[in-house]
Amino acid sequence: MQITVMVAAHKPYEMPQDRMYLPLFVGARGKADIPGFARDDTGENISEKNASFCELTGLYWLWKNTQGSDAYGLCHYRRYFAKGSFLCRKKDRILTQDQARALLEKADAVLPKKRHYYIETRRQQYVHAHHEQDLQVTEQVLREMCPAYLPAWERMLKSRSGHIFNMFLMKREVFEGYCAWLFGILFEVERRLDISGYNASDRRVFGYLAERLMDVYLDTNRIRYTQCPVVNLERQHWLQKGVRFLKRKFARNKE
Repeated sequence: MQITVMVAAHKPYEMPQDRMYLPLFVGARGKADIPGFARDDTGENISEKNASFCELTGLYWLWKNTQGSDAYGLCHYRRYFAKGSFLCRKKDRILTQDQARALLEKADAVLPKKRHYYIETRRQQYVHAHHEQDLQVTEQVLREMCPAYLPAWERMLKSRSGHIFNMFLMKREVFEGYCAWLFGILFEVERRLDISGYNASDRRVFGYLAERLMDVYLDTNRIRYTQCPVVNLERQHWLQKGVRFLKRKFARNKE
């Protein structure tokens, strides 16, 4: 099984040596090359949308400009699927192609282990952190374009856990179906949603929505998946994240 995993990056960074990984410079439009990286502004691309689509400009490029692999994936320059002992150095825990093949023999997709929110639903979490109209417009688009996905959308919003990071490995047929569906939805949401008043963080809206929509697609289509731990190569500042979470939550409630 041939596997291609895109590593989304916006700056030079040390990359895994395994041949499965394809370093891709996302948001490359108008910028100098990063040596050894492919660019998301070649071929058929949406590189100019990177400020609002985030790593999805790389996903679109991967979908439209690569072929010949049996499975495809997306990870980030600091964040990878992991196998191996926690006693190993972080970079030595990064998933290898042989390990990825073994996982895909058991399922049609590999996802990060779910994040559990516990104190709020995924709808509440999104509204506290972003703009409720993002969800409202997306729901209307689903209702008009593919109403069969609405039950899974509603289940996702009511749940207290989900797969995040826009990370996955998928067999080719699943990958192609998911990308065609996802970008069809997001481009229509983009056409209807006014984000002109959003700050830089909230303008990343389509990346945030994709994190929610992936579970909706997999649920509706009953895609068999397995979960895999994630390793972050850089230190996580959990206290700072917690403080930001509380500020967002109470600020939104006050509004």
